[in-house]
Amino acid sequence: MKKDLHPEFVICTVTCACGNTFENKAAQDTVKIDICNECHPFFTGSERMVDTAGRIEKFNARYAKK
Repeated sequence: MKKDLHPEFVICTVTCACGNTFENKAAQDTVKIDICNECHPFFTGSERMVDTAGRIEKFNARYAKK
């Protein structure tokens, strides 16, 4: 087998956009992520409402039966 084919795994620091940090193993020293278990709505139990009222009204106005 070839030597040094796979990258070496090191303990890296994972940083979330919300500010939460934790350690994991990866081939890189630092990893930045957008969502973690501290800020994801599924794990926090809070849901974010997306304001789609304007989109729905716009759709209905465009395709309303005349």
